[in-house]
Amino acid sequence: MRRLWEIDALRGLMLVLMTLTHLPTRLTDPLGQPFGWVSAAEGFVLLSGFTAGLVYSRVARERGVGAMERAFWKRAFKVYLAQAATLLFLFTVITRVGVRIDQPAVKDLVSYYLAHPQRAFWSGLLLLYEPALLDILPMYVLFMLVSPPVLAFGMRHGWAGVMAISAAIWLGAQFGLSEWIYGWTVALTHMELPFHEMGAFNTLAWQLLWCGGLWLGASRSAPDAQPLRLPAAVVTLAAGVALWGLLWRHFGEHGQAPFGADIQRNLWFDKWQLGPLRLLNLLALCVLAVRFGPALARWLPRPAPLEAMGAASLPVFCAHLIAVLLTLALFGDDQLARPWWGDALLLVAVFGWLYGVARLTLWIERRGRDMRNPQGAPR
Repeated sequence: MRRLWEIDALRGLMLVLMTLTHLPTRLTDPLGQPFGWVSAAEGFVLLSGFTAGLVYSRVARERGVGAMERAFWKRAFKVYLAQAATLLFLFTVITRVGVRIDQPAVKDLVSYYLAHPQRAFWSGLLLLYEPALLDILPMYVLFMLVSPPVLAFGMRHGWAGVMAISAAIWLGAQFGLSEWIYGWTVALTHMELPFHEMGAFNTLAWQLLWCGGLWLGASRSAPDAQPLRLPAAVVTLAAGVALWGLLWRHFGEHGQAPFGADIQRNLWFDKWQLGPLRLLNLLALCVLAVRFGPALARWLPRPAPLEAMGAASLPVFCAHLIAVLLTLALFGDDQLARPWWGDALLLVAVFGWLYGVARLTLWIERRGRDMRNPQGAPR
């Protein structure tokens, strides 16, 4: 299937924004949530769900549901291996450096591992213990594993039921469904892993983005797919909501906390719970992207570095985690620890590393395809 360079470029942009957010530099706060009350993580999950729906629905139509299931499982296994390798890197190299030089940023990051090394190790490999920064790939593994029946049902019976159930689960997550399930699990299994060590992302809330992406991707790959047409009123309303979020985020008095220290009202925009007003802001940006994105793609030059990073998104994501963890181990999490020129050198080095990983990954994949299909052989 022909790659959509626009999707690759957008995923590459999300990876760049995530790196800028996670690296402790002077750009962390200004470029965190740059488009309003929406972060790069929401865009990346939605785009990944869209790509999965687009690609694997085509596999199901051309080769059957069984082939689609196997493709999902194969991808889930790759993501799991990437998570396990990154986790082992954290537990060995980063932890050893952090403990040796007494780096508070690292010791805080792996505090549970330092207190309970064996329990943390095995629960980490089981995708239960999820230290900060390493809590998004376990969501991907789960989403990949549950996607085959969801995608198959949606393709056969329509997506209204799927999205209604997904929205109901998201709503339950806003009112403590995840904590309730955790409590019952602890009561039945006597699991000793604290809830707050199981990752910051509320998976039951974030599945709504993945399911929405699956739906959109599958609908775009359908043989009878029609171009998306949005009423002018909807586009105008979306522009107003997006502008409201953008101005409030960058010119509000509380920075990245919409209501300052008011925890209850901040939940309406909460990232980890995927709060309702955050979801509204994201929806508005999606409407604008659908309406104006194709014209921008025709007008703007193709961003080859972003395309490369987006096409090799999994290795680049893991490479960005390695860069961030090494920075935390060597410099700590102080955003002002270096002068401006030091931040500039760090960013040049990190993005050079990410682009190099992307190019190497694509070269290896291309060589693999060429070896499987030598010149002159039928493809």
